[in-house]
Amino acid sequence: MSQTLNHHLLNEVSRYVTAYLNRNLPEEILFHDLEHIRYVVEKAKDLGQKCGLNEQELIMVQICAWFHDIGFSVDPARHEEISARMAEDFLRQKQVDENLIKQIKNCILSTQIPQKPQDKVSKVLCDADLMHLTEDDYLERIQKMRKEQSHLTGKEISPPDFHKKSVAFFEAHNYHTGYGKTDLEPKKNIILQQLKDEIKMLEKDQLENPEKEEKKDKKKKKSKKKKTYSRGVESMFKNTARMQINLSSIADKKSNILISVNAIIISITTTLLISQYEESPNIIFPAAVLLTFSLITIIFAILSTRPNISSGKFDKEDVENDEVNLLFFGNFYDMDLEEYEWAMRKIMKNDKKLYSALIRDQHSLGKVLAKKYKLLRIAYNVFMAGIIISVLAFLLTFIRFKIL
Repeated sequence: MSQTLNHHLLNEVSRYVTAYLNRNLPEEILFHDLEHIRYVVEKAKDLGQKCGLNEQELIMVQICAWFHDIGFSVDPARHEEISARMAEDFLRQKQVDENLIKQIKNCILSTQIPQKPQDKVSKVLCDADLMHLTEDDYLERIQKMRKEQSHLTGKEISPPDFHKKSVAFFEAHNYHTGYGKTDLEPKKNIILQQLKDEIKMLEKDQLENPEKEEKKDKKKKKSKKKKTYSRGVESMFKNTARMQINLSSIADKKSNILISVNAIIISITTTLLISQYEESPNIIFPAAVLLTFSLITIIFAILSTRPNISSGKFDKEDVENDEVNLLFFGNFYDMDLEEYEWAMRKIMKNDKKLYSALIRDQHSLGKVLAKKYKLLRIAYNVFMAGIIISVLAFLLTFIRFKIL
């Protein structure tokens, strides 16, 4: 039975494309990467809403956006054709209606330069794909594209030459949607002027300092590793990890206090109950209430501090798909040293994977911390309610049977 487009399918597409690119995208593809695809997906959804696409069309344009540059992992020169074919294969496996698959393929193919969209969904995708031409940080983004093309052609492209090509591209390009024509074109023209000013500045600088560019190139060659992230980012990771560990320690101390206090209450209450039962048998009910609440409090306090040990193993596919936190001992304690060393060296070679591992570690710590505090809050609530109810029970018992 043919399937229509829905949010579940969209989520499957996003997971598939993310995992595929994490495994297969060559390192020299610096611009048309997963970050760019996510950007286009976000802009396609936003632009689609502005252009009045219905729910089915919005899902379709986002699916197209996820697939539109996946072909860069195979052949950048024919990436639209390859992307369309990969989308077709995936959607056919999911038993999507053939007419919908055909529309999605045509939509992806319409992004080929020069763009020739035929319907409103294709127009939205084409405009979203090139919405980066209007961004304030375009001159920074273009550096990634210049380096990417230099890698692909095997020939270094200087910033002035690349800017000139960009100017020609800007002048030949037009947006297709109504929103693109009225809102994006003026922004694009501002960036175009910035490009022209940048070219003049670079050419002037080159004339005045002919040796400057040569020195820059030599400096780049001597540098073995380019620093991708600032020291502030590293400090952020350290401080966040330290803060989460401190909060975890505080939670453990609070749990120990609850366990100790309620253990003493249980011990004293049990002793008094045994010794005073024959003289005052009526205290059994309020004492049982106090003991019950104390016991429940201890259970939740213990659960908040009880460690949760995972399997301690991962496989190569998990590493390739970027689906395992290599920094948490619970994921590798049962691994051979050689396997763990291979995995660590793999992420150490790639800054994106390394910082992704750090982010995943922070997220895992946060999840554990949230669970601790949730259980701890329940324990304190039970303890507070137990004290109140137990005191009231004792008072009612003493008043009723005139023990006071």
